[in-house]
Amino acid sequence: MPIKFDMAVQAVDDLGSIPGLAATAEAFGFDGLWATEVDHNPYVQLALASTTTERIELGTAIALSFTRSPMATAYACWDLAALTKGKFLLGLGTQVKAHNERRFSVPWSGPAVPRLREVIEAMRHIWHVWRTGEKLDYKGEYYSFSLMTPFFTPARHQYDIPIYIAGVNTGLSKLAGRIADGFHVHPLNSAKYLREVVLPAIQEGADDEGRSLDDISISGSVFVITGENDNQKAFWKEFVKQQISFYASTPSYAVIFDTHGWTEIREQLSQMARKKQWGDMGALISDEMLDTLAIVGEPDEIGAKLIARYDGLLDRITPYIPFVPGQMDVFWKASIETFANQ
Repeated sequence: MPIKFDMAVQAVDDLGSIPGLAATAEAFGFDGLWATEVDHNPYVQLALASTTTERIELGTAIALSFTRSPMATAYACWDLAALTKGKFLLGLGTQVKAHNERRFSVPWSGPAVPRLREVIEAMRHIWHVWRTGEKLDYKGEYYSFSLMTPFFTPARHQYDIPIYIAGVNTGLSKLAGRIADGFHVHPLNSAKYLREVVLPAIQEGADDEGRSLDDISISGSVFVITGENDNQKAFWKEFVKQQISFYASTPSYAVIFDTHGWTEIREQLSQMARKKQWGDMGALISDEMLDTLAIVGEPDEIGAKLIARYDGLLDRITPYIPFVPGQMDVFWKASIETFANQ
């Protein structure tokens, strides 16, 4: 199957610009548009994008799973599935304990993997009830739902809502294989890490449930270093080095550096992060690391390089660069053409 080429809504301060941005993305030929939960609500972003699009798939990459009741998330997704006529994709992430507790003031209730499994099971049960009129009756360790009256039941539709989950380590990768429709790979990734860590774990989870790896769509955000002039290339190189160094300093992402034998560098970055030496950390990222963890090339080369590296590993690719019409159009148009001609 051809790899799909997607874009992400990034660095958008004016939500009112999203309908126009989405319409332009669809006209360019992107397969999907992903909204993040960083400084805006992803469901609001996609509702806006749905007003000006007809073909492009619209998804969250990611929406937070534990900061809302599964019932609240189920309502938002049900509405977006109807608004998009079935083109909505739900991507869920767990976020770390500190953000759940200290930014959102919600309790961290036990391990993330079994709780996320219940979130997904509960929402699928709720959607089934809305489709069929059957009794709401979900009981788990973390969530329980038993009250649904006609007054609170949304209008029926039959659109499927595929669920992707995001992860870095094997626990969430296995869960994706067991229960999810897709898996979001973190932008700090490499072909070796995908081949040796992520895909075997997803396969193991799929085997546990009698599923196939083909049942799970693997979507990856990828660092890209390119530009139409030396200044652009230098900017994106420095940006990617800083991003890699920041993520690598966090224990949750240790597996990626460790897979390549870069444990000592990772430990140095962690020490620098504790000292808040953020501006100096990028200097530890070598050209070898950039060539491994990012795609580097001229604007019209990136598409072919993405396909060459990730063929057989990813089903969808999103460059880790904001799509801004009128900026880097040579890169975007050349890449879309390359993917369309697979």
